[in-house]
Amino acid sequence: MGQKERRQREKMQRRTQILNAARALLLKEGFSRTSVNKISKKAELSIGSIYFYFTNKAEIFASLQQEGLEILHTYLVSETEGISDPRVQLQKGAEAYYQFSRAHKDYFDVINYFLSSPQVFFSEDVNRTIGSKGLLILEQIAGIIRQGNVQKVFDEPYPNNFAVFFWSSLHGLVQIRKLQGVIIESDDYFQFFQYSVHKLIESIKFREVTDDNA
Repeated sequence: MGQKERRQREKMQRRTQILNAARALLLKEGFSRTSVNKISKKAELSIGSIYFYFTNKAEIFASLQQEGLEILHTYLVSETEGISDPRVQLQKGAEAYYQFSRAHKDYFDVINYFLSSPQVFFSEDVNRTIGSKGLLILEQIAGIIRQGNVQKVFDEPYPNNFAVFFWSSLHGLVQIRKLQGVIIESDDYFQFFQYSVHKLIESIKFREVTDDNA
């Protein structure tokens, strides 16, 4: 490995150190109590090193959200591409979200932290940047629904709205996993998850209009 490649690898390692430290502090102490100084101590790097990679605390946490959403989008595309049946695509897309929440729990927890808080943490420009990553996911879902409409598998006049509803529902279903054995009857949470997703998909199923129900 050449000197240039080694320096690049070291830069990536330091950036990862910073993000890992920020994530751990966020989930333990919250956004307002997490400072750049605390992040530098947790990452075992100087404050100057932190500011070499990020302009401020908000940019660090925005980067965490963006990376998490990019990973989620990769999961979604990987699990749905090459499938011709939109119903199966939505089911697989939902399962991809569940797998993401398990395999990348830290990223999921960061996304959940900012989604569930009523506080506005970032500037409009930063929010737009983060939102653009989320829109890729929503467009992937909406595209599946539009294709289902064309194939007369679905009958959903507002694919974009349903995409938001679908993603929100998945997020809630993943969160409710904590109540397994309390309010969820099935001992197998994933079975409950699949059942719930099936019901969501059934709600937009295309139904032939006959003389009896016209």
